[in-house]
Amino acid sequence: MAKRGRPRKNTKPEEKENPHGTVVLEQLEEGAPVTVNWSAGPAEATHSQAFTEDPNDKSQPVNVATSDDKVSPFNSEKYSRNENGLLRSVDYKFNEDGSVNWRAMVDSKYLFPNKSWFEARNKPTPRSVEGLQDNQLLIKLAGIKELAKLRGYNSVRYNVVKCEKDHVAIKCEISWVPNFENPSQESDHLPASTQFEDVANATTENTSSFATKFLETIAANRAFVRCVRNFLNVHIVGDDEIDKSNGLPQHPEADEVEPLKKLTPNGVLESLASSKLKCNSFNDFKDKLRELWTLELYRNDDAKNWQEYDSVPAKEARLLINIIKNED
Repeated sequence: MAKRGRPRKNTKPEEKENPHGTVVLEQLEEGAPVTVNWSAGPAEATHSQAFTEDPNDKSQPVNVATSDDKVSPFNSEKYSRNENGLLRSVDYKFNEDGSVNWRAMVDSKYLFPNKSWFEARNKPTPRSVEGLQDNQLLIKLAGIKELAKLRGYNSVRYNVVKCEKDHVAIKCEISWVPNFENPSQESDHLPASTQFEDVANATTENTSSFATKFLETIAANRAFVRCVRNFLNVHIVGDDEIDKSNGLPQHPEADEVEPLKKLTPNGVLESLASSKLKCNSFNDFKDKLRELWTLELYRNDDAKNWQEYDSVPAKEARLLINIIKNED
């Protein structure tokens, strides 16, 4: 007598033909992830999905990835250049002769009126750059950097020509990438490039405020600005290039030396002579010395040779300080 029971399940899943290849199913334990692999011939395209169970017993796809979905985070077209050496993503402006109008490529946000130009002519400074000529404008350092980036360069190098306490001169050399305006033949040893250089300086006479303490940086910025402007024929002066000293020599060390000077015997003597004796000059102080001579409070034959407070010997300055302090 045959045993009765439930029919046996087919342990081998049915395979169906697929125009894209064959499907291979792996039978796993209940609740385990299922992996599906398609083989698409020579292309070897892959597709994988992992499923997790939710409380409603519905499978949700997680981390789905296909070969077609892989997109580079970098947009290579934005910075790629065409056969003329120009960026493909930029709308260039051109002159009548076919060359690039680099002046027209300067964004107006990098331009502002040259206040000094208008003040020198007793004219009000405009609030907008619209309608102004190039000689009435200044360009920010960021605008020059943007122009250099549009033109394209291989390297920027600086050489210190002179470096002193109050005078720094620096040469900037830029290796530009070749384009249809400046073609260059490529060799086996060096890449094709176009070299251009310019020089600028920064001194305590043509800088002001905090800039006098960073002469090397100011000189380097000025050299870079001039190198870019002159190579690209942009005739707007850079803001970093102009002299902001207003014709007054700047001495950054003065603020540090002056307080120290007041602590010396000569400095204290000068301060007391001004505050207590009401001496507005050293000649007034010498008149006081004559009075002290007459009163026999202080006598020194060398006093007639003193021309300023600093020429008074420290020892004599201390004696005079005590006399002035004790004077009623």
